[in-house]
Amino acid sequence: MDGKEINKFHALQLFTDTFAAETVHLSNEEVGIYIRLLCFAWTKNAKPFSIRSAYRIGQCIDDDCKGTVKKVLYEFFKMSGEDEYADCWTHKRLVQEHDYLTAKYKKRSEAGKKGGLARSKTKAPIPIPSPIPNINKYDPLFEKLWNLLDRKKGSKFKAHQIWIKSYDLINGIKEDELAKIYNQQIKKIEDNTFLPHFTTWLSQRRWEIKENEAEKPQLPDLIERMKKLGYIHLGKEAEFEQFQKDGKKYKISKYDKSHQLILDQ
Repeated sequence: MDGKEINKFHALQLFTDTFAAETVHLSNEEVGIYIRLLCFAWTKNAKPFSIRSAYRIGQCIDDDCKGTVKKVLYEFFKMSGEDEYADCWTHKRLVQEHDYLTAKYKKRSEAGKKGGLARSKTKAPIPIPSPIPNINKYDPLFEKLWNLLDRKKGSKFKAHQIWIKSYDLINGIKEDELAKIYNQQIKKIEDNTFLPHFTTWLSQRRWEIKENEAEKPQLPDLIERMKKLGYIHLGKEAEFEQFQKDGKKYKISKYDKSHQLILDQ
């Protein structure tokens, strides 16, 4: 904008019903952080801000909070460039609304200088609508990882969320290497029924399982322990040990270190 910048607009309006509908999948914490970031971006005249500023506004003191902030940013904000730590985050609708109000009040100001403001009242500023999810809502590094997977199962969106929260745990493993580990582990699984969701694979940190460990059968003490609890061992299929009790079938993944019992429906 030429000349002196117009002062920021202090009121931020939004359609509450639409906002509620488009954030219904978020937790209360995520909604709270999202509202904080909207207000922060508006006070900056909708100009780009850095992810470090977002962490500060979200009052983040741990990695879980930072993961929540990143999730909100990638879903509702737009990143310009490839460095997420630069001043690159903007909200498309906020920018449009700010530009609209700036042009509107600039026009009124110019009209006033020429002969006074128009007598007819102008319509109220268009309320800031609900957040529009960012079309490019996936981290570029995750996109690369996802595209390298030989076989995909489960929600890409949920996998992206888990990937963000697990990023520090992955500890610098490059995307091509991570995909290689996943592809190596699933290559012998012929039936897609037993193919793990990528979300599950990430949440159970299966990238930490070495290839020779992945080939080992379940420890005998697990099977014996299940037998003592009244379960019948039916054998092994793909990555799962199969059990039965009271007419119901269950399975335990050899990759699940917690040995969680899953109802086999």
